[in-house]
Amino acid sequence: MKISVKFCPNCGSMNIKWVNPQMWSIWRCWDCGYQGAVVVEDKEIADEIRKYYLKRIENEGNGFSEDK
Repeated sequence: MKISVKFCPNCGSMNIKWVNPQMWSIWRCWDCGYQGAVVVEDKEIADEIRKYYLKRIENEGNGFSEDK
C-alpha cells in the first residue's frame, strides 16, 4: 500500500490533516487555516505553491498587494 503525502493547496504546507476522519473529504491546514476538500499530492506543485505563498505573505507584510 502506497501512502501519498498531502499538501495544502493554499500554502503548500504538509501540515494538513483531516478535520474529522468520518468526513474524509474535509481537510484543514494548520499553517494557513485553509479548510476544504482539495489537497495537492504532487510535491513539485506544492513547492511552487509554497514559494508563491511565502512571497505573497512577505508582500502583504510590506504593505504591498499583487491585487492592487
